Amino acid sequence: MNDTADIWEKLRRLTRARIGLGRAGDGLPTRALLEFQMAHAAARDAVHGTADFDRIAADLAPREVIRLASAAPDRATYLRRPDLGRRLADGETEKLPAGPFDVVFVVADGLSAAAVDANAAATLEATARRLAGLTIGPVVLARQARVALGDVVGAAMNASVVAVLIGERPGLTAADGLGVYLTFRPVPGRKDSERNCLSNIHAHGMSPEEAGHKAAWLIREALRLKLTGVDLKEAAPRFAVEADEAARIG
Repeated sequence: MNDTADIWEKLRRLTRARIGLGRAGDGLPTRALLEFQMAHAAARDAVHGTADFDRIAADLAPREVIRLASAAPDRATYLRRPDLGRRLADGETEKLPAGPFDVVFVVADGLSAAAVDANAAATLEATARRLAGLTIGPVVLARQARVALGDVVGAAMNASVVAVLIGERPGLTAADGLGVYLTFRPVPGRKDSERNCLSNIHAHGMSPEEAGHKAAWLIREALRLKLTGVDLKEAAPRFAVEADEAARIG
């Protein structure tokens, strides 16, 4: 291995970005090209896929779940009309209990069904375990949903904080990244600057346990300070897997 190749190999150990791929004539080497095409296909599948809410509901049992649909009637419409994903279909609000609740979780398919299937239930449970003493409402499973749908749900359920667990827009290094968006006193029309976000929850990023640790800290701080967004800085104590797991098991 020459010096240049050795440098790229060291850098590749530090990132999943496609760097130092080399070339074959004027194009990429066959292996790099095939890997790129596979990643692109995985991203498309994630966007157009269908979240398995039956399995997620089973994973969350015995928690009560409520299934809702946004105003987007199908996936094609959802992708073309983001506004429809931010509001509920006619009659869906009547399915929601009036609360009040300290926290309401909304699991939304968003732009990656793969992310929701792989990470939503584990992240939700990791968060909820750390919220002892708070009232948690039924979990809402929302199809064809955007982040702002949580404002509609949270307002209807009189939630102090709504936590939206949603599939993030897939990239070419991770098609199954989950995001958690937290909003204090959710009402329709909230701005993105009024939310806190934890992102890149997946096998090569933040783990569901670490995300639960951070999300629970933010939720308690939101209730204490009565705000979320740019004025609430994430400063949770350092997450240690070993200590956290020992405390939970013990």
